[in-house]
Amino acid sequence: MRCPYCASPDTQVKDSRPAEENVAIRRRRICPDCGGRFTTFERVQLRELTIIKRAGRKVPFDRDKLLRSVEVALRKRPVEADRIERMVSGIVRQLESSGETEIPSSAIGELVIEGLKGLDPVAYVRFASVYRDFREAADFQEVLSEIARDTPEVEAAMPVANGQATAAKRH
Repeated sequence: MRCPYCASPDTQVKDSRPAEENVAIRRRRICPDCGGRFTTFERVQLRELTIIKRAGRKVPFDRDKLLRSVEVALRKRPVEADRIERMVSGIVRQLESSGETEIPSSAIGELVIEGLKGLDPVAYVRFASVYRDFREAADFQEVLSEIARDTPEVEAAMPVANGQATAAKRH
């Protein structure tokens, strides 16, 4: 493994341990040339996945890009990093076990939306607004109503979504 600090080709593994519910190995490394320390993760890759973008362009699947997208939606939300990692790992396992090597980006977007829906409703709305290309406030209202239908405790807290806006203003 090449050192990210000095680009030395030889680094030493100082510690290895299982990570992500035993689906990856976390390795702490040190560079003998510059003394830099860094962490790497090793995962099983069942097959090479290719993503077909909306415009038809094909790009290699990038797990880190998927993770970054999810983390952006969850920015400043009270969700533990291990839950995020489990969600992303679950999506990757679904993609790899589908038997397909070329996957439309829309299929990945739908998996992320479903994962976020169960993880954090605010992150779900954030991701949906970008993924579904919201153009007006009514688009947000539609998604909020969908969340309210699926989650009764949210519906009670959303007077506009269930038609109680005027009653809420009077109190």
